[in-house]
Amino acid sequence: MQSQSTPSLSDAIRSARLEKGMSTYELGSQVGVNQSNIVRIESGHIAAPNPALLSAIAEVLGLDVADVYALAGYTRPSQLPTFTPYLRSKFADMPAEARAELEQSFRLLADKYGFDADGPASGEDEN
Repeated sequence: MQSQSTPSLSDAIRSARLEKGMSTYELGSQVGVNQSNIVRIESGHIAAPNPALLSAIAEVLGLDVADVYALAGYTRPSQLPTFTPYLRSKFADMPAEARAELEQSFRLLADKYGFDADGPASGEDEN
């Protein structure tokens, strides 16, 4: 069963892959799936691919993950995480000291301007 957004998703992935000069085999290899899965996505036979696979495809092709999710028909959460958990997740590769400094800087700004900087505890929201 195909959704109305499938052709747009298919076209976006195919176009980006071709712009990069990649074959379906190369893309599949880089994202860890069989080439036939890429062909099925590009042909619209897989209307809503696994989000993790879509994320990997977007990364390899240089596409915005949120845009690719939207094309697949995945809805955005009605509420975004608070800023502190976002910082921990977004900058997970930074040294712990740097992340702590970012969190502290944000907390100072939030306090100065009257915003609630609290969010879930570290480790509760990163997955």
